[in-house]
Amino acid sequence: PLQAPAGAELWVWFQPTVTDVDKAWKELSNILSGIFCASLNFIDSTNTVIPTASFKPLGLANGTDHHLLRYAVLPREVVCTENLTPWKKLLPCGSKAGLAVLLKAERLFHSSYHSQAVHIRPVCRDASCLAVSWELRQTLTVVFDFFSSGQGKKDWSLFKMFSRTLTDSCPLASQSKVYVDISPKNKEKELLEVSPPPTSVHEAIVQGDKKTYAVYDLLSPSLFNTSRSLNVQLKWKRPQDSSEMPIPTLHAQRYVGGYGLQTGEICTLIYNTHPYRAFPVILLETVPWYLRLYVHTLTITTKGKENKPSYIHYQPAQDRRRPHLLEMLIQLPANSVTKITIQFERALLKWTEYPPDPNHGFYVGSSVLSALVPSVTAMKDMDVEQSPLFTSLFPSSDGSSYFVRLYTEPLLVNLPTPDFSMPYNVICLTCTVVAVCYGSFYNLLTRTFHVEEPSRGGLAKRLANVIRKFRGVPPL
Repeated sequence: PLQAPAGAELWVWFQPTVTDVDKAWKELSNILSGIFCASLNFIDSTNTVIPTASFKPLGLANGTDHHLLRYAVLPREVVCTENLTPWKKLLPCGSKAGLAVLLKAERLFHSSYHSQAVHIRPVCRDASCLAVSWELRQTLTVVFDFFSSGQGKKDWSLFKMFSRTLTDSCPLASQSKVYVDISPKNKEKELLEVSPPPTSVHEAIVQGDKKTYAVYDLLSPSLFNTSRSLNVQLKWKRPQDSSEMPIPTLHAQRYVGGYGLQTGEICTLIYNTHPYRAFPVILLETVPWYLRLYVHTLTITTKGKENKPSYIHYQPAQDRRRPHLLEMLIQLPANSVTKITIQFERALLKWTEYPPDPNHGFYVGSSVLSALVPSVTAMKDMDVEQSPLFTSLFPSSDGSSYFVRLYTEPLLVNLPTPDFSMPYNVICLTCTVVAVCYGSFYNLLTRTFHVEEPSRGGLAKRLANVIRKFRGVPPL
C-alpha cells in the first residue's frame, strides 16, 4: 500500500512563473477544498511550511528553488463518503463501469484502513519528450481484515469484500487489470488457490522484494466468456498457522514523553533492520507554534552513542503565524535503532483559540521519513519497462535501492485548558441573583397598598340573613 499520513496532506510545487506563491497556495487550497468536499480551506500560514530537502518534484520539473514548494497537513481531517464521491467523478467512467463498480462506500468505510490520494505531475508525451502532458493518478488504499471477522480464515473474494463483482471494463480504458499477490512466503510450497484461472502471471520487484502476481485482464475477451461476471476468489489449501508479519527494513514510531501540562518531550524511534547495510534518511518534523521547542535539547543517539546529523535545517515558529520546521539528514547504521528526542513547553492559548472539544487534545502532524532503502533483490532494466504500474507507484533509482517515504503516527498533546463550564455557572448564578434582587426591589418600589372597607353584602346576602332570622339562626 502507498504510505499516507493521518489526516489530509497537500504539497505543491508551483511553476517559476508564479509571482505570489502564498496567494496561489491559498487559492489552490480553497479550490481543492471545494472540488473534494474537504476542509482544506483550513490550511493557512499556521500549518504551512517550506521544506528544503524533502518532497522533491515528481515528473518533469526542476526542483532547485524550494521557495516554490508548499507543504501542509491537517491531522484531524479524515476521509469520508463526501470525499469519495467527487473522487470517483474524476474517473473516466465514474462508478458506472470498470473497476470503479467495486467502490461501494458502505463496504469501503467499514474496513480497517482506508486512504485516497490524487497525484498530478507533468510527464513526457512521447519518447523524444517534445510535448508535455499532465498525468492524473488516483489511488485508493483499503485494508480488509477477514482473519478476525471470518473465524480465523484468510479466504476472500471480491463479492465478500465489496458485495459486488466485475461485469465489464471501462470502454475508455486502454488497460484494466486486477493483480492478486500469490507470492509464496518463506519458500514454502504454494498453498494459495485463485479462481477463476488468471489470464497471465507477472513477476515484479516491489520495494526490494520479489512478488508474483496473478493478473486478470478485463479487456481480454476470454475472461467473460464462461460467466458474465468476474468474482476473483482466493482460498488456502490448508489452514494457516498464525505467522508473524515480516518486519520492514525501515520503520519508525513516535510518542510524547514527560508528565504534567507544562513541559514535555517528543521521541522518535527510527529502525534500520537491514543486517549489513547503512543508509541515510531525511526526517521532516512539523510542530505547531503552541508547542515551544527547545532546540538545544535535541539529542540523536544510536547504539548508545551520539549520532550527529550531516544536514540540519531549523526554522523557528512565530506565534499564530507559522509552525516549527526541523529537517535533518541522519545516517542509520545497520541493524540499529536511532532515538531522536527534543523537549518542548506548552503555551497557554487565548480562550477563543480553543476548539469545541478542548479536553480531547491537540493533534501534531506526522513526521515524514524519506530514504533510499537498500534492496534485497536486484532489479533488471527490462523489468522497468514491463511493469509500469509498480515502477510508477514504487519508484526505484537503480537496481540496488528503492525510494520510500514513511509517515509516523500523529501525536495527541494536552494543553493547559481552563474550565469552560465556569462562565456558564457564573452566568446562571448572576442571573438568578439579579432576578431575585431586581424583582424584590421592583415590587417594593412600584406596589401600592390600599385599605379595603368591609362591604355590607349584596341583595342575596341580605335575603339570606332575613330567612336565617326567621329560622332563629345567627346571620352571616
